[in-house]
Amino acid sequence: MRFSKTLEAVALLSLVSNVQAEEKRPNIILFLVDDMGWQDTSVPFHIQKTPLNNRYSTPNMERLAAMGVKFTQAYASSVSSPSRCSLLTGANAARHRVTNWTFTKNVPTDEKHETLKIPQWNVNGVQPVEGVSNSFPATSLAAILSDNGYNTINCGKAHFGATDTPSANPVNLGFNVNIAGHAAGGLASYLGKERFGHNKNGEPVSGFAVPGLEEYWDEDVFITEVLTLEAIKALESSIEKKEPFFLYMSHYAVHVPLQADNRFVDKYLQRGLSQSEANYASMVEGMDKSLGDLMDYLESKEVLENTVIIFMSDNGGYSLYGRMPPLHTQNSPLRSGKGSAYEGGIRVPMIVYWNGVASPGTTINDYVIIEDFFPSILEMAGVCDYHTKQCVDGVSFVPMLKGKKSDNGSRPLIWNMPNNWISGDNRDYGIGATCTIRQGDYKLIYWYEDGKKELYNIRTDIGETDNIAESFPLLTKQLSELLSEKLRSVDAQRPSFLSTGEPCLWPDGR
Repeated sequence: MRFSKTLEAVALLSLVSNVQAEEKRPNIILFLVDDMGWQDTSVPFHIQKTPLNNRYSTPNMERLAAMGVKFTQAYASSVSSPSRCSLLTGANAARHRVTNWTFTKNVPTDEKHETLKIPQWNVNGVQPVEGVSNSFPATSLAAILSDNGYNTINCGKAHFGATDTPSANPVNLGFNVNIAGHAAGGLASYLGKERFGHNKNGEPVSGFAVPGLEEYWDEDVFITEVLTLEAIKALESSIEKKEPFFLYMSHYAVHVPLQADNRFVDKYLQRGLSQSEANYASMVEGMDKSLGDLMDYLESKEVLENTVIIFMSDNGGYSLYGRMPPLHTQNSPLRSGKGSAYEGGIRVPMIVYWNGVASPGTTINDYVIIEDFFPSILEMAGVCDYHTKQCVDGVSFVPMLKGKKSDNGSRPLIWNMPNNWISGDNRDYGIGATCTIRQGDYKLIYWYEDGKKELYNIRTDIGETDNIAESFPLLTKQLSELLSEKLRSVDAQRPSFLSTGEPCLWPDGR
């Protein structure tokens, strides 16, 4: 009898211990903004505040930065789909071959190039299963978290795979809940009064009409606020059940069309901004309010301290048509913007709050890249025993958050975009078929079309104004060889010449 009671006590203690361990598993919110530039915030990510920092009002980003760690050299791909596919799989874009934005099944989105033939990249995106043409089969971050007890929620933009493929619906990628996410990478309208892109008969005006959200149709409401309300509803269940959650809060903002968020636009007009720039600033502030509303909600439910919040943008800030001229200057001092191999296209704002782990109000200057989120989030969740179909290129930045030394300031980062994102001659803006490497302070950009190389010291020349390739031939050669080796090792793609059919040379001349 005494022995039986002892066994009962041991079992009870084990149960209590397991429950306590479960409760300690952190909730995780990945707050991803679409097309937000490094400078589109009142939080300075440069060594000093800039005029653009003074333009924008993002008090909740300031609040998050004060609570957590600011990364000054966080990188993504230069356009949306490659970044999101790297985030979901941990694979570099050169490996997963989703190197431009996806939309319609089997239809490339590249503009015609005068001299280059664009390779057949994975236009259908990332897929959870084998057998989908022009796609990268992979085990997704959401699926692994879901298998390990997390309630996984996609709220907002998905853009993981093309129309009529499994991954057009995030539920097929391991999200337990999908709110307004589908194949499109943008939206027809931010406005409830315009039914987020549906006509009076309820029919979509284009493939960019946002699905669901019918209860908000015809209301004077902006989609950023709607998504926040819906995210909070989705969190209620997890919080009541005390189950850990992973919220992928993926805003459509601040992607075009540039539409005014009426809650904030007037003050920017009163400051003298043009209508388009006032609209843009209002969209930024609306996004920031969403961040604050989520933080306030978590605080009211007494779960904020056990919730990791990661803030990130999917590519550099949009600096093209629709912005106030001169274009390609909207991310200054960074050069160019979205779609570019220059810093303005790939460097993005990033903040991480992790109570008790990441030191509040600190800054990390070593670089990280979008595929690093995959192993980092799994480590944060305490998930270490998992298997993936794909090779994971990302490196966890958790040791950096814990203040440990890493080699992240010297490891090579690579980008490959053998595509023609937009039409016209955009060479001066870094937009075109390129591959790129950064190692330490130095960054090499290689142009497939003519083999031109640009070398910059990013530490001393953040604006990439001084091409030092000819002045440092040995370093240029070394980086060219390393970049070529990395690209070949992941079976990366390259364009070929229309005139001959021959492939363009790699940076090392092979």
